[in-house]
Amino acid sequence: MRLESATRTFLDGSVVAFENLDLAIQPDETLCVVGPSGCGKTTLLRCLAGLILPSEGVVYLDDEPIRRPSPNVAMVFQHFGLFPWKTVFDNVAYGLKLRGIPKSSWADTVRPYLRLVGLSQCEDMYPYQLSGGMQQRAGLARALVLNPQVLLMDEPFGSLDAQTRELLQEELARILEREQRTMVFITHSIDEAIVLGDRIAVMSTRPGRIREILQVELPRPRDLQSARRSQRYAELRQHIWDELRPEVSAA
Repeated sequence: MRLESATRTFLDGSVVAFENLDLAIQPDETLCVVGPSGCGKTTLLRCLAGLILPSEGVVYLDDEPIRRPSPNVAMVFQHFGLFPWKTVFDNVAYGLKLRGIPKSSWADTVRPYLRLVGLSQCEDMYPYQLSGGMQQRAGLARALVLNPQVLLMDEPFGSLDAQTRELLQEELARILEREQRTMVFITHSIDEAIVLGDRIAVMSTRPGRIREILQVELPRPRDLQSARRSQRYAELRQHIWDELRPEVSAA
């Protein structure tokens, strides 16, 4: 995917979410995007998903302009987005239903992904019966079951406690090693960006612009605890924090 000279405004142009963005996302890479609140990160992700269009410029998927949501792109939201009246199985199968895939074939597609995210024993449960971490696992399985080319993650672990967040980071890293997907991951956490990303895009305050793009340069497959103890992790964390500190203060 890539953005070329992309700008997104609201309220007849009086509010500029992000401005003049040029950004290329490479096949099978994880690009993490960090920046202060209000810098346009979620708006950027919605443009990549085809949920909204840029006011200026173009977003491309495989050299084709994105004008609407694509079946090759799936999005995972921070607040899970599960239907409370549906079981875990039916929530994960919902995208298959929308695509008109016969119900008789759902189980063969859904159950491997429930196993992948550790929810095999929960398929008949409802969201209210799940912890926050389990709900987010279900949301991830719902996106993966569609076999998307690109996975878009909008602060998916932001509302979870610290321990659950680290566990799900490890799970996601393991899944990505197996699934080999292109992913754009929005986060406020510098730690999360470093341990999950291949590259990190650092955005400025509104109107959002790309301040710089950093290569993480930590080996894969990646042990997240070892990564946190590395010299490269310490260097990246300090550098990104120094970049964001005046931005956070201004915000």
